[in-house]
Amino acid sequence: MGRLCETEGLTEDQSEILKAVRTFVEEKILPVATELEHADEYPTEIVEGLKELGIFGLMIPEEYDGLGESLLTYALCVEEIARGWMSVSGVINTHFIVAYLLMKHGTEEQKRKYLPKMATGEIRGAFSMSEPALGSDVAAIKTKATRTDDGYEITGQKMWLTNGGSSTLVAVLVKTDEGADSVYKNMTTFLVEKTPGFGEVAQGVTVPGKIDKMGYKGIDTTEMVFEGHRISADQILGGEPGKGFYQMMDGVEVGRVNVAARACGIANRAFELGVAYAQQRETFGKPIAEHQAILFRLAEMATKVETAHAMMVRAARKKDSGQRNDVEAGMAKMLASEYCNEVVEASFRIHGGYGYSKEYEIERLYREAAFMLIGEGTSDIQKMIIGRSVLKDYKLKA
Repeated sequence: MGRLCETEGLTEDQSEILKAVRTFVEEKILPVATELEHADEYPTEIVEGLKELGIFGLMIPEEYDGLGESLLTYALCVEEIARGWMSVSGVINTHFIVAYLLMKHGTEEQKRKYLPKMATGEIRGAFSMSEPALGSDVAAIKTKATRTDDGYEITGQKMWLTNGGSSTLVAVLVKTDEGADSVYKNMTTFLVEKTPGFGEVAQGVTVPGKIDKMGYKGIDTTEMVFEGHRISADQILGGEPGKGFYQMMDGVEVGRVNVAARACGIANRAFELGVAYAQQRETFGKPIAEHQAILFRLAEMATKVETAHAMMVRAARKKDSGQRNDVEAGMAKMLASEYCNEVVEASFRIHGGYGYSKEYEIERLYREAAFMLIGEGTSDIQKMIIGRSVLKDYKLKA
């Protein structure tokens, strides 16, 4: 391994976990990633291996049978996994966000019911905010839960569920009538149990099938349709309606650190491929790495990889300290995703015509990097969050 993406101040336990994950990536993911991605095949054996490593319970507290590790440890593991194959990190990401929501906002009964089985991967999580007619405008959701004599009835359509088919527990944000003046206080998160697979996966719940995507292959991205799904009030996250929006925003905050980590992993891998190819390919009697144009490109790539990693680590550490990290997470996500695309494109250019061939790994990374620009909020959304906070912090005194 090179000197990029090193993290200072790690404990011995953190270093050992990262070493185990890195070995797993080298031996079990990289050799098969491109083949599975081209076939759009779910990485079943890889997922089973991650279960054995304890990755599904990495941040779940020890009292609920997890490893009790920090967000930083988790993010660094995700960075390593995405370096091998970004889709695999997606299997972990939404599961982790649901576990985080339960840890931070769930009732004690909900924690004891779900977290131990989530730690082993027996229960697999997914979460859903988006709908077909909206993207970042969460306030405009239409899926609604109506009160009944014995609970609620959910009707509506959700979109872009990662792990939508393979999951067995979905945290779903819906509208409820709480009589509040603010639309944000009339939203509730429900914990919907389902069977894995497609078609009717629970009473009144249908997962039509996988959405065919440009990249992010292998993993199942789906819609989810609710048609009078009956659910108990006990399945409200935290037991109290009207708090769903704020719960989900907390989850998205850590999710943005996760996406930043994934972008760092892709960028690091693209740099590795580019710097290796530049030393093997010769033109005009010498390796292209010795041409100044390529050398400058490699220097810029390495600097972007290192900068994005540092921003991601800072955002994770701030969240671990108990502080709000919406600005830091937004900065890390924006910078890492933009730099990821720039580094991947630079590596693609270094490969020349071979980069366009599916025989070369960079072709896969080129398609995967684009998703980083939109996952967990576009760069424009991050700029809105950052800009508003900066104006608040630097507001001129009258």
